[in-house]
Amino acid sequence: MALDYQNPGPTREETDATQGLVLLEFGAPWCGHCQLAAPAVAEVLAEFPTVEHIKVEDGPGRPLGRSFRVKLWPTLIALRDGVEVARTVRPEAVEPVRALLQQL
Repeated sequence: MALDYQNPGPTREETDATQGLVLLEFGAPWCGHCQLAAPAVAEVLAEFPTVEHIKVEDGPGRPLGRSFRVKLWPTLIALRDGVEVARTVRPEAVEPVRALLQQL
């Protein structure tokens, strides 16, 4: 599990080229909603050991977040082989995160 937000994160081209199952998380270290969601995300990721977790620090002028149309944090996007399968925004409990990853 990624502990810190990557800044800068991967490019869109790198994200599109990922292989396998990826949970792409957009947020910021100071974001209260992100801090609230962190335990639920960690708990569910422990149930899905084959899912790579990439945390990307987002904000104004960050091209990756804009390319995924991220508007609120945290935004969790499930990718399979670089293609978006599903997303959830501001999960406050385990169930929305689990439901997201079950779609992979």
